[in-house]
Amino acid sequence: MTTIFSKLLRHLYALRAWLFLLLLLSIATLLSSLLSTFVSFTSQAMLFVLVVTIAAYQLDRLQSIIGAVASVLLLNFFFVPPTWTFHVEQSEHLIALGTMLVVALVINQLTTRLKQETVLAHLNEQRARQLQELAISLTITETTAAIQQLGQAAFERAFQGRTCLILADQNLSLDKRTDLSRQQIDGLRCCMKEMQFLGAGSLRWGDLNDWYVPLGSAGQVRGAVLIQTVRPNDEDGQEHAKALCSLLTQAFERLQLNLYLQTAQNEAQKQQLQSIFLSAISHDLRTPLAVMVGAASALQSQGAKLSADQQDKLLESIVNEGNYLTNVTENTLQLVRLTHAENSLRRDWESIEEIVGAVLARIKQGNNESRIQATLAKDLPLLRLDPVLIAQLLSNLVDDALKYSDELVELDVAVQHKAHPAFLQVAIKDRGPGIPDAEHDSIFVAYSRLAQHDQSNQRSAGLGLAVCRAIAKAHDGNLMVQNRDQGGSCFVLTLPIPELPAFKPELTITNP
Repeated sequence: MTTIFSKLLRHLYALRAWLFLLLLLSIATLLSSLLSTFVSFTSQAMLFVLVVTIAAYQLDRLQSIIGAVASVLLLNFFFVPPTWTFHVEQSEHLIALGTMLVVALVINQLTTRLKQETVLAHLNEQRARQLQELAISLTITETTAAIQQLGQAAFERAFQGRTCLILADQNLSLDKRTDLSRQQIDGLRCCMKEMQFLGAGSLRWGDLNDWYVPLGSAGQVRGAVLIQTVRPNDEDGQEHAKALCSLLTQAFERLQLNLYLQTAQNEAQKQQLQSIFLSAISHDLRTPLAVMVGAASALQSQGAKLSADQQDKLLESIVNEGNYLTNVTENTLQLVRLTHAENSLRRDWESIEEIVGAVLARIKQGNNESRIQATLAKDLPLLRLDPVLIAQLLSNLVDDALKYSDELVELDVAVQHKAHPAFLQVAIKDRGPGIPDAEHDSIFVAYSRLAQHDQSNQRSAGLGLAVCRAIAKAHDGNLMVQNRDQGGSCFVLTLPIPELPAFKPELTITNP
């Protein structure tokens, strides 16, 4: 039914064109008749030349040629003496009619060529725009399936939907395709195997009506594209198909390069962590071990000769170095775990008030409770957290604030509603020596130490802040530092506030 309707439309369009040509010839003949007593034969011929020009622009080649010949015949029949015959008595009229026919045919040829070049220029413009749009779309694709989908859509748009894009890893599934013939399946496989353009107009399989365009570069087969029912002499179409395949190949290579780059970055990060851990063993772990071994050896070999105060000092140094060693080891292992296993967090709905309370209770055991002022806003929301990690983060920050400051340390917790979306903010403020602006980022790098801290009596392995920021990042938050106006530092932890799950009341069973 659709085929019959299409044929009918084509016949109606052709009939409309012939009627239009008949109308033009009729108008020219009528005007020439009305003006025959006022104008010369040359002016009458110009009316028919105008008809030929209009027909050349509006109709196809055959119709415009017939219009040119018909114009000469009508001019001869109605207006060249003797009228109402095709006989020409005067040589001037014969030359004029012959010249008119030549001019009409030249106009027709030039107009036809101009129309073809216009259509071709418009088609090239569309193809250039399509290549540009496809290149832009491919820059943001991240999967092979997305590239294949964009490529399939591009070929369907460029060649009226008679296309099929197959990737190399889909070769085995070709036999299951019911929309392709056995010849087309063999052509796709041969194209991928030989990585050559096959089909109509080519040196290989040139008698076919389809194109088989390879997708990939030398030594790397990505797939092939089948373009059905094409014109063998359409060289511009071949070049456009090859350009589309080139863009798709570049997109596949970009994905592969990104994968190689990500693998290299992961390997470099792994090597860096191993170097950091070896550095910790060679310095931050070896030094306290040496102190502990020395103090224990002194107690073992000369315990009887040492006074009680000397023995207490040696035991205290063993305890201090052991605590320091434990802290360095825990922070190092925590940093490694957070870097390689971010998804292993044990998150649950937690109250930040309880976590802060647990941190303050631990600090209270060290007789530092009087130096901490905690301010928590009312109605703080629940957060999805790993309570152990968040408690470790806050403990590290508070311990550092107490270590490097002799004055009051403030801990403020509030919700920032002005931001969109709103977030929870925990600020820990001290009146210590402060941190230079140039080092606000470097202090969060593992094993980095500030110059003023190295000159102080406080010892640090440079791991605590790195672990704190890693914990914040693992919770989709952030940790930054700011300088206070009157001196000191303010560490700000921001955590997202997730939406609470919908409440689902449990079914209650009543006893009969």
